Amino acid sequence: MPLDITSAVFSAVIGYALGSLAFGYWIAKAKGVDIFSVGSRSPGATNVKRSVGKGAGNLVFVLDFLKGLAATGWPLVAYSKAPSPEHYALLGLMGAVFGHSFSAFTQFRGGKGVATMLGGLLALMPWAALVGIAIWMLVFYSTRYVSLSSILMAVSLPISNWLLASAQALIWVSALLATVIVYRHKSNIGRLVRGEENRFDRKRPTGSDRNG
Repeated sequence: MPLDITSAVFSAVIGYALGSLAFGYWIAKAKGVDIFSVGSRSPGATNVKRSVGKGAGNLVFVLDFLKGLAATGWPLVAYSKAPSPEHYALLGLMGAVFGHSFSAFTQFRGGKGVATMLGGLLALMPWAALVGIAIWMLVFYSTRYVSLSSILMAVSLPISNWLLASAQALIWVSALLATVIVYRHKSNIGRLVRGEENRFDRKRPTGSDRNG
């Protein structure tokens, strides 16, 4: 059954609006730091943590995660009686990731969308998300590369959904999101190949692992 166009557009627009909330930029600014001019120049949690502090970085991660969760979760509730509520949720999730990456509040600059994507995935495809989180933790704590951890987590999502026999829409959207995340990490991939990517070091205040 085809989607209701008005509901579909509304889901995507609200998702974009939520995703655009520039928590990394605002929290760093409150601390007197222009996050776009320090470290990796990204408003993601990694760069905030390294450039502003652990508490600020953790707060940004939680808030970015929650905006992805909200953007994906509300259509599941609002359109729960529709034939395919997950389709509206997918549009909300994609809108949120796009909004985080190209925020209307920061002249369409933003982060890579990993935390926001993860929040939405936990609402929509929890088992695949949990597998992705496990992979992220395993890779990060064995290599200390945030970028590699995020890339492999993203790549695992369509594979997990396929193995779990999830709906085709979930498989294809997770594949699309994985492609976006990998593309957003293209410079990191180049540095990883050349052996130039920096590992995350909590003791260093302004490192350059350009993932956040």
